[in-house]
Amino acid sequence: MERPIWLIGMMGSGKSTVAPLVAAALDCDWADADSVIEKETGRSIGELFGESEARFRAVEVDVIRVLAEGHAVVATGGGAIMTEAAGIMRDSGVVVWLRATIGTLTDRIGTGSERPLLANGPAAIERIDGLRRQRYADMADAVVDTDGRSPEEVADLVVEAWTNASPPR
Repeated sequence: MERPIWLIGMMGSGKSTVAPLVAAALDCDWADADSVIEKETGRSIGELFGESEARFRAVEVDVIRVLAEGHAVVATGGGAIMTEAAGIMRDSGVVVWLRATIGTLTDRIGTGSERPLLANGPAAIERIDGLRRQRYADMADAVVDTDGRSPEEVADLVVEAWTNASPPR
């Protein structure tokens, strides 16, 4: 593949579940940015966030930069679009927003106790979504609604979006 597919969206939108399915359909590799961060740092996302969100975001940008060079499908962290990683993604590939309603996100995430930004409970989902929604929309080359769809259906729609997308900006 000459241009990666960047999966963006809120936590619980299905990025990590859908990425390997898209990669299998396109016979290419994939990565989960948060997993790469954890492997490279030897620490959990929660630990990194607990020390400093700014430090976490700096590591995230570095990882996105590396993934832009070597992976075909990338599941990003939900907040990556709020950093300079956004420009890296837009310049290197096709950005697909996996969009879900607050109800669906809440159902999928549950209490969110292992997610640093949800330390104050699931009500934070709506607040975070409100802060990011326009940025997701501005970044996306394509939008795939995930509500009521199986991961396989979402993956098929991502492949279709990638196939129909214009070349990188």
